[in-house]
Amino acid sequence: MNTEELSALDATFLELEEADPSAHMHIGGILIFEPRKDGGAPSVEEIAQGLGARLAGLPRYRQRLSEQTTGGLSWPRWDDDPRFEIRGHIRRARLPGSGTDEDLREWAGEYFSERLDRSRPLWELVVIGGLDGGRWAMASKTHHCLVDGVGSVDTVQLMLDAEPHPAPRELPGASNGGGTPPARGRSLPGASLLRLPIRAAAAGLDLVRAAAGTAAHPSRARETMRRSRALAEIIVRDELIGAPRTSLNVPIGGKRRLGVIEVDLDELKRIKRELGGTVNDVVLAAAGGGLRELLLARGEELPEQGLRAMVPVNIRSAGEHLALGNRISSLFVHLPLTEDDPRRRYELQMEEAETLKSGDQALGASAITDLTGHAPPVLHSFLARSLFATRLFNLTITNVPGPQFPLYAFGSRMLSVWPLVPLAASHAIGLAIFSYDGKAFFTVNADFDAVPDLDVLVDGIASSILQLAYVAGPQSSEG
Repeated sequence: MNTEELSALDATFLELEEADPSAHMHIGGILIFEPRKDGGAPSVEEIAQGLGARLAGLPRYRQRLSEQTTGGLSWPRWDDDPRFEIRGHIRRARLPGSGTDEDLREWAGEYFSERLDRSRPLWELVVIGGLDGGRWAMASKTHHCLVDGVGSVDTVQLMLDAEPHPAPRELPGASNGGGTPPARGRSLPGASLLRLPIRAAAAGLDLVRAAAGTAAHPSRARETMRRSRALAEIIVRDELIGAPRTSLNVPIGGKRRLGVIEVDLDELKRIKRELGGTVNDVVLAAAGGGLRELLLARGEELPEQGLRAMVPVNIRSAGEHLALGNRISSLFVHLPLTEDDPRRRYELQMEEAETLKSGDQALGASAITDLTGHAPPVLHSFLARSLFATRLFNLTITNVPGPQFPLYAFGSRMLSVWPLVPLAASHAIGLAIFSYDGKAFFTVNADFDAVPDLDVLVDGIASSILQLAYVAGPQSSEG
């Protein structure tokens, strides 16, 4: 029997759900495809056959938790599920109405409002037919304790290929539908698609134990001192000086609604080329502009220090890039809102980025999560929840670059990707951005009751991009 204990980091995402029924700690997304030549969407049998071989080298997807809750003196284990059947994790759905993108967004909001069943392997896949124009879609949901979204393979992306009709392929370790799990740090093939992490909450490095070896290792001493300074900095800046209080951080329920914006990636690149900075600066500035419009429409006073966004950072080494397990930290980025002029607001956003680049905030955030990883399970939940508290950040924003070439599934070209970032308790809004094949897709995941005015935010983000494009000047004939 394959069995492995959850790490403290992985268990954090179970604990967040246990602490508050409003938190749903699954990642995933919606992938939309062009019509198939034979019409309709793939059958469950087709999906099961195609996915079965590709999951053979990933036993974690055939395992369930030994205990459905955390606590006590040890973490749950991943145990083989003797009743596992891949078809039990795949189902079909058909959109109501005329199958528009709006119909799909409404369906997706309801789909992502439902938690995964902890008595079974923690993933599922839905094939969606009935989209207008003959299109079809796949929806993926995988628990964050199983993957971190950055360095691991999600079930949907396993179905994707770089050509319409590729030769059969299998993952390493595949043998008669079985195989051994990749060792932590081992690379898996293919590009990770839905790489949408939220903040990690315990990585497992013992600073005290590391300090004991510094006399014999001067370089280790320097690193320990650097981590200590970074830890002190983040405690002062982000623990004692809390994030501002706004209507974005109120008690939420379990129901979600989604908003989606599609933008030409070249336009974002043109803005950063003309105004300076990076594409990430453009994304954050656009998000800040949309949030500014939302708070103004709600009649709220704009926080002088700006909103604080938690931006996940991948801390894997090159050799760990596609390995299973959670290996992420965070930056806390301020979004300036009080400045009315879009150019000046963008300049302030770039200045914030430069300040973070020159500091060790990501290292400090990692040091905090490292320390929590050594608490026993019975105490860890309290510490883990503190790392997702509203005093630390107002919302999560992820921006992940994807492949800039077309991908296919069952002969159909993938047209769009709507990524999903989960919402921690009392965080009513999360924003995920994913770029693919010349497009950037912004998906807002929002609490249904706390954000009835989601259209104001979505329109505000789109307007902010148009404003920045105007400030950048007309498109050149060469561009």
